[in-house]
Amino acid sequence: MTKIDGRTKAGAGPTRRQTLAGLGVGAGLAAAGVLPSMPAVAQNRPRTVRWWSPQAAPAQLAAYRYQIETFMAAHPDISVVFEASSDEGYPAQLAAAFASGQVPGIVTHLPSFAVTNYYSQNLLSPFGPVINAIGAEKFYPGANKVYEVQPNVFAGIGIGNSAANAMWLRSDLMQQAGVTAVPRTWDELRAAARAMQRGGVFGAPLPYARNSMTSLIIICFIHGAGGNVCAPDLQPSLTTDAVANALEFYKSMRELCPPGATNYSWGESLTAFVSGAAATGIYTGRVLANVNAQNPRIAEFVSAHNYPTISASVAPWTFNDFPSVMIPRQFADQDAAVKFAAWLFREDGYVRQLHAAPGHVLPVLKTISDSALYQENDIIKRYKPSVDLMSQAAAAGHNLGWESPAHQQNFKAREIIGSHVLAELVQRVTLNNENPRTAAAWAQDRIGEIMRRT
Repeated sequence: MTKIDGRTKAGAGPTRRQTLAGLGVGAGLAAAGVLPSMPAVAQNRPRTVRWWSPQAAPAQLAAYRYQIETFMAAHPDISVVFEASSDEGYPAQLAAAFASGQVPGIVTHLPSFAVTNYYSQNLLSPFGPVINAIGAEKFYPGANKVYEVQPNVFAGIGIGNSAANAMWLRSDLMQQAGVTAVPRTWDELRAAARAMQRGGVFGAPLPYARNSMTSLIIICFIHGAGGNVCAPDLQPSLTTDAVANALEFYKSMRELCPPGATNYSWGESLTAFVSGAAATGIYTGRVLANVNAQNPRIAEFVSAHNYPTISASVAPWTFNDFPSVMIPRQFADQDAAVKFAAWLFREDGYVRQLHAAPGHVLPVLKTISDSALYQENDIIKRYKPSVDLMSQAAAAGHNLGWESPAHQQNFKAREIIGSHVLAELVQRVTLNNENPRTAAAWAQDRIGEIMRRT
């Protein structure tokens, strides 16, 4: 078994007071609420691990319950309690936890850039012991590279991969509108969306709100134009032709999105496509389970593709937020947290968790991808080309914490997303009609300020 040195002390960073001030702790802020459907703390168990995750759909909760119950059966001295956090609110929730010292034992399904940011501020434990307990040789090669904060030292690991900006199409609407090919370029996408926008169906469900989805999706379009948010040396790089082109195209798509897109986050965008209100979609593989459960009449027509770019000469760029597992350093019972974190990757429970939304979170362990138990799922079998495409795209994917193989890791990525500077950039151009280059210069200055903070 390959050994990872989990004993290396985290690099020096800001003091905890500086960190918490930067995270914006508010008075009276509640952390996460306990889900009553999950196992309560068992009697006569002296040790308790609290598990936080923003992923808490009913099918996922059923998988979590199985993992918790089997773990507690094998560890009669340890209790596990699941508590739901929030995709949009986790920075404030964790800030309150770090400030009070009442931290959970493990946190899952946050993007990798949040994990490396917290680690850089000395708030997380090195993840080597968990990797060793799972078996480093079981992971896909390079699966945890995004978490490697020092040579052979990892801030966390992925609990899965995701292709967050997969493009979803409906072949029935394409046929009705005379769209004969999958759009490869932005011009082709806009033309296809316009042709399919009819009878109360809009062309696309892109977000224009001041939230994290808008920030993350515009990053995808910036890369789709051949640009970066930051250069490889992490200097902000928004005053470029590529960024201006991305903003202008994004603005041009507004007329093809529902009026409510100015308030869209992930859930609204997903629902717009699944319900049939939008002809195209931009989301992970959760689309597959939701379509089959909520709108089966369109299930046979749905497929996933790489999202178009500005031209065929620019390769697709897949946003993989690398849904993660991390252990707060302040948690007192590190041994219990390590044991439970490793337990989440046991085949029986891990496959249940992946099957809760087939194609949404994709395996990080090659041994799981190859297992008959994982492959034996109706949705994965029915949509094999789409699942395979998303798996390949996600494995080669990136995010703001690591924009390309040439980039340094950006430990300020979580703060940039949390500041909503990128979402405000979108709004300035698309809603307020500000000149894209002027707005980009404003955003570059704001991101520069964030990058300079200590």
